[in-house]
Amino acid sequence: MTNSRSADHSITIDGGRRIAVRITGPEDGSPLLLSHVAPGSRLFDPDPAATAEAGVRLITLDRPGYGGSDRLAEGSAPTVPRFSDDCAAVLDQLGVREAAVTGWSAGGRIAMALAARRPDLVRSVAVVGTPAPDEHVAWIGPDEKAMIAGLEADPESALADLEQMLAPMAADPAAVVSMVAGGAADEAALADGDLRASLEVMLAEAFRQGPAGLAGDLVSYTMAPWGFDPRAVGAPVRCWYGAADAVVSPAHGQWWVDQVADGTLTVVPGAGHLLVRQVWADVLRWGAAGAV
Repeated sequence: MTNSRSADHSITIDGGRRIAVRITGPEDGSPLLLSHVAPGSRLFDPDPAATAEAGVRLITLDRPGYGGSDRLAEGSAPTVPRFSDDCAAVLDQLGVREAAVTGWSAGGRIAMALAARRPDLVRSVAVVGTPAPDEHVAWIGPDEKAMIAGLEADPESALADLEQMLAPMAADPAAVVSMVAGGAADEAALADGDLRASLEVMLAEAFRQGPAGLAGDLVSYTMAPWGFDPRAVGAPVRCWYGAADAVVSPAHGQWWVDQVADGTLTVVPGAGHLLVRQVWADVLRWGAAGAV
């Protein structure tokens, strides 16, 4: 199977809020939803050749404020459950009855929340390099914690303040590739010009509306309760983590595996946070079969 055609769609939910969706692959392909990194957008396929070969129907969408998706209405708090409910609404409107769900980095929380909240929709979950809660496996640095504490002192203005702080990033998306990478292993991975170019396209779209999407993501997992219990996930879960990931160590993957009834951790030697390309063919096989 080598069909890799893509089409963009705008799906309306919540009385008018629009979600930008990209669908790649044949209409009769097995549905696989990929929830993107932060910052990120729907314009990222970790390995298009592997996706085409697998013949899946790859579904990606922009979270609120990213790319072509509307921001949340004023007064609506960005939360992980809200983002997972957006995924469910998209799958429902597309007529998808059951999908494999994958999340890279920040997107893994959304994938797990979707599986916990809408088990009827989720056949299997793949988690790639997703942080555990900081209180269980520490990963947020002291400077970041101080910034978060300062913003939490005035919750009503936290989102706007964070957008203002992040504004310089939106002006040069290519320079932000380092935000989704980390360490020597990822520097080596970025020597692949095609991977770097793919990430730059993803990030340019991510910041099309400025830093609103990234600000919402950061608020959702640092200043708000995650709002779901991973122990409620009944679908089989497989986690992939890079042994050389300077951002998220395999200890995070072990935490996720320990929460679920059916979880498996795969640690990839020498891989960093950009391992999503390296393991994508395995993720596709897992999504197609539900198990390996």
